[in-house]
Amino acid sequence: MEPELAKSTVYFDGSCPLCQAEIGYYRREDRAGALCFVDVSQPGAATPDGMTCQRAMARFHVRACDGRVLSGAAAFVEIWRRLPNWRWAARAASLPGVLPVLELGYRAFLPVRPFLSRSIGRILAWRGRSAKK
Repeated sequence: MEPELAKSTVYFDGSCPLCQAEIGYYRREDRAGALCFVDVSQPGAATPDGMTCQRAMARFHVRACDGRVLSGAAAFVEIWRRLPNWRWAARAASLPGVLPVLELGYRAFLPVRPFLSRSIGRILAWRGRSAKK
């Protein structure tokens, strides 16, 4: 009998259509059940290390299976480590200098996220209305 792998916990903003789409993808990729997903936008949702809901929603966080709370690019790398089809990306991120560059990219993305999320939300709503016709 194989030992059960400890899960990493992914904390995400479920009120963000962009985040919902990305988490939906990760859920489909997680065939081994290596990840647990927590929507921190839900009332009473557990947040990593008791941080405020607002702080948890402002940046992407993952509690690694060893208990470390990671955020930003490092959180994505932890997810990639847990998904077989993405382990190559985790290995690439472990090369010297790569993680800081990914973090810079993530920080540049954060101010644009609300605009992208609203745009994706509108597109999904439009597609939903079109499908009902």
